[in-house]
Amino acid sequence: MALAGSQPIVAILLPSWEAEPVARELAAGGFDPMPLDNLDQLAALVAARRDVAAAVIDAESDPEGASAAWDLLHRDGRVIPSLLLIDPASLDRLDMTAPGHETDEYVTRPYSGESIRWRVEAMCIRSVAIDDGSGPVLQSAIESGDWTRRGELVAIFNPKGGVGKTMVATNLAAVLTAAGKQVLLIDADTVTGHVPISLGMDGVATVVDAWRDELDGGPSLSFVELASAHPSGLRILQLSDSPIHTEILEPQRIATAIAGARRSFDYVIADLHPSYSPLNRAIIEKAERILVPVTPDMPAIRALTKLRDVAEEMGMRHRIAMVVNRFNSGVAVADIERAVGIPCYAQIRSAGPVIVKATNEGRTLVENAPKDPITADFTALADRIMGREVVAAKPAFRLFGRTVNARA
Repeated sequence: MALAGSQPIVAILLPSWEAEPVARELAAGGFDPMPLDNLDQLAALVAARRDVAAAVIDAESDPEGASAAWDLLHRDGRVIPSLLLIDPASLDRLDMTAPGHETDEYVTRPYSGESIRWRVEAMCIRSVAIDDGSGPVLQSAIESGDWTRRGELVAIFNPKGGVGKTMVATNLAAVLTAAGKQVLLIDADTVTGHVPISLGMDGVATVVDAWRDELDGGPSLSFVELASAHPSGLRILQLSDSPIHTEILEPQRIATAIAGARRSFDYVIADLHPSYSPLNRAIIEKAERILVPVTPDMPAIRALTKLRDVAEEMGMRHRIAMVVNRFNSGVAVADIERAVGIPCYAQIRSAGPVIVKATNEGRTLVENAPKDPITADFTALADRIMGREVVAAKPAFRLFGRTVNARA
């Protein structure tokens, strides 16, 4: 059994010139790396220790030895995840969905030590989270340490378009960043996504481009390494800048990469396409919170009602949080709550000219209009997500024919 406070072990079966830098990076990540020379040493390690969290195996130079090592890691009730280094030419023959590979990952050369670390952390998090009904599938008695720390994943989703998903995602991320939080904003809408454009960012690196480069022998980069920096301190990651040729974005690999990135951020916010695609479902299943922007009109309300039923069937209705966008320009919020049976989590007022101006200038509301009432709405939403007390604003009143929002 692992001693309290001990570091989880990562077995490393790589050539010595690769094992040393990988071991240094894993040690920096809170693991206890153990470079091994052969299968006998691996067999002795897993027989003697129950805190082996993962293994990094060279399956390119010695496929047969790698297969034997994988068998050792899955013998006698063990399920120890493996990060397999493989030849890019073998990718089309690799079936990571085969039984026993649910917790495994792969990487191709060249790679960075940091990317290995993120992959190992993601595998460990996923392994601990899997339950076969009698406890975690991972049989090692691992003491959870810093490597399990992760930021909250917030999915911004509605199966109906035009409800302000991207506006909510970008401005919520900006307010959280302004509050001193480390935030990664992921543009996961591979069809109509425009997060970088909304923030005035051109030429942002995409996951599609990076993974294609990887297939051609380029480096394997983590989502943390791929993310672009916005002047506000916010980090931006775009899955694709085109709806064409996105088949490389394997949903479970995306979800695993997001899990790895969460250790570096307080919040990861994913702006999703309005559909029930496999990619969306993979991300939603990992999210602690699903913010659903809805406008006060009947088509949007009907779409939310259907989403509520789907969430009920998937056992995640408790994670849905309704955000009424343009709440002061249509059906009353109380009527929406009664219609869908979901309480309102936050309200964002209608402020078309302010939003258009900020978007055209590639800026967020907290940058462009810090004192505008709609920015205060986003501050209240961010405060609620951060667990802070939210002071309700006093209702608006009419003064000389204009609507005035009283301060709390």
